[in-house]
Amino acid sequence: MMEKRKPWAEPYKIKVVEPVKMTTREYREKAIEEAGYNTFLLRSEDVYIDLLTDSGTNAMSDYQWAGMMLGDEAYAGSKNYYYLEDNVRKYYGYKYLVPTHQGRGAEHMLSQTVIKKGQFVAGNMYFTTTRLHQELAGGKFVDVIIDEAHDPDAIHPFKGNVDLDKFEKLIKEKGAENIAYITVGAPVNMAGGQPVSMENMKQVHALAKKHNIMVVLDATRNMENAYFIQQREKGYENKTVAEIHKEFCSYSDAATMSGKKDLLVNIGGFVACNDYDLFQKLRNMVVVYEGLHTYGGLAGRDMEAMARGMEEALQEENISFRVKQVKYFSDLLEEENIPIVKPAGGHAIFLNARKFYDHIPQDEFPAQKLAADLYVDSGVRGMERGIVSAGRNPETGDHNRPKLELVRLTFPRRVYTQAHLDVAAYSVIELYKKRHQAKGLRMVYEPPYLRFFQARFEVIK
Repeated sequence: MMEKRKPWAEPYKIKVVEPVKMTTREYREKAIEEAGYNTFLLRSEDVYIDLLTDSGTNAMSDYQWAGMMLGDEAYAGSKNYYYLEDNVRKYYGYKYLVPTHQGRGAEHMLSQTVIKKGQFVAGNMYFTTTRLHQELAGGKFVDVIIDEAHDPDAIHPFKGNVDLDKFEKLIKEKGAENIAYITVGAPVNMAGGQPVSMENMKQVHALAKKHNIMVVLDATRNMENAYFIQQREKGYENKTVAEIHKEFCSYSDAATMSGKKDLLVNIGGFVACNDYDLFQKLRNMVVVYEGLHTYGGLAGRDMEAMARGMEEALQEENISFRVKQVKYFSDLLEEENIPIVKPAGGHAIFLNARKFYDHIPQDEFPAQKLAADLYVDSGVRGMERGIVSAGRNPETGDHNRPKLELVRLTFPRRVYTQAHLDVAAYSVIELYKKRHQAKGLRMVYEPPYLRFFQARFEVIK
């Protein structure tokens, strides 16, 4: 007999609610067809449980909402900027801060400032927008993540780690002067939210420093990464998440950040660094693309909410619950032998669509179809993370074919309860039972950039 789970509950109480619309299967079939079988093109009001992303979909606290009333909307020198700057120095450790409207703004500015045409950018697996900004700046991305990251069934506590041999080989083959920087995402989104160990980050920093190569941290969910280090890495079990987080950042020279994730806000981001000359270049660029360097495309109230969210996100009970909620969902699926990326990540569960729909070839977009089918079955919205997201090879024009063909079910922070997770898991399980009925898709519209956002499909009859 299965051991009964110990009861648990959210570390907050609900003060405001937003009603959701209940729809019929027939309604959802029509909606997904009109959306071209792309969950990004669905109307939000037609979604029951929205697990599309945790980016900007978080529930802010009463402390953050109270701060919104203290917005200093001066065009220059907003006091909220200086509060945010102080907190970045306190919790991240970087000397200089440039706010942006979101993480993409930070990626764009850093790429345009640092990358010279023809240079290479190393990274522990690509992320869609990060790689695109690097390519648009004239760079070429090179994956240097460990091999285990590409195997959804591999059990490794830190599948996001950089393969130091791959990184060193790249340096020897291309020359350190031809490598703009190495970007370390922690955790690694496209690998299933897999973390990076502190020891690996130290080694990356040491190797990069030896060759005078800059280390850039994608700090979007680094607080979750710090929690994994606390739970899994020897020597850190008695340190706070805040201490681990700041130490991890210390092994990088700069960071891009989407505040819409870790920092519990609906909009905002920043790029931070320790080099004054780089800061000056970024500060000059932000004026062109985002807004003055003391607001970077944000209202003062948004900077205030982001600074306050930074304080809340590092509270032990908040980050612990965040990761355990995802683990609870993964346990429900694993009990029914649903193929997912293992071990569970910190922000999402990734369904292994290659195994889930093993009868649909990758060129017929099994992950895209699985995301659409899940919506039709229950109104739960997830997103494709496979061949569609991988885009095309700029040299050959052919599809990039990643080993991981996944559907991401992402959990917004402080939004859904255990009951919502039960409903979503039940739908996945029921869909798996009738998986062999599914048919593949053909792409009928493809935009030139980031096609997964706007591409349209039809079912192959």
